[in-house]
Amino acid sequence: MTTTTNKPAAGVEVDTWTLAGREMTSRVILGTARYPSQETLLASLEASGAELVTVALRRVNVGSADGSDPTNLYTLLTERGYGLLPNTAGCFTAADAVLTAELAREALGVSLIKLEVIADEDTLLPDTEGLLEGAQELIRRGFDVLPYTNDDPVTARKLEDVGCAAVMPLGAPIGSGLGIRNPHNIQLIKERAGVPVIVDAGVGTASDVAIAFELGCDAVLMNTAVARARDPVRMARAMNAAARAGRDAYLAGRMPRKFYAEASSPSEGMISPLETS
Repeated sequence: MTTTTNKPAAGVEVDTWTLAGREMTSRVILGTARYPSQETLLASLEASGAELVTVALRRVNVGSADGSDPTNLYTLLTERGYGLLPNTAGCFTAADAVLTAELAREALGVSLIKLEVIADEDTLLPDTEGLLEGAQELIRRGFDVLPYTNDDPVTARKLEDVGCAAVMPLGAPIGSGLGIRNPHNIQLIKERAGVPVIVDAGVGTASDVAIAFELGCDAVLMNTAVARARDPVRMARAMNAAARAGRDAYLAGRMPRKFYAEASSPSEGMISPLETS
């Protein structure tokens, strides 16, 4: 397939990252829901440079997941070389999430799963007890688990300790577009984590994505911010650029913050009033 590349400039080292044994250059993970058309979805995926995409099991026709239906989402994505990250969206108990993950593995042939266990319909915030329970059971069954969690460093550490392949703290509630509401906690999670940290949910525009990477996060997963933009393809392209810019800024190392001003021009050689009289 032809995709928007993330090739670095000449002489710049390729910046890859690894998730559950899969090495990738793109740090954008894009969802596949709520786009106005399949054509817009596919064009947005290409513009984003994503290599891994999320998909809800209910949006894949399991009966035609063998590629026999060229309009099936599974066929459209796999033919273009995208890695699939099925999720347990809509599950409110650990048991439901485990069942959905098993169905996804059987239908799609992948053991990578984005685990969602939702606490209530109004906020769509994670049920942390159910999340830990579901993660432990799925790991026992051989899944590589990517849990959607709140921005609590303690919960993130517990999820890593039980064996999750990454932690995915929210920036803000799902679909809110509010951006990263608690950058301090996201940074704490990243500083303590021994697995990739992926901001999941809440980003609204490119600047939110850049901030996530400036905080040191390994990737950003988004859906609504692109799918519900006035021009999804242009927004996807902006997210791609923001991810690379934010990552470069993090690797470059920002200047220290200071309370007072400091002139950037040297004082030596300045013309004095006496020299001009």
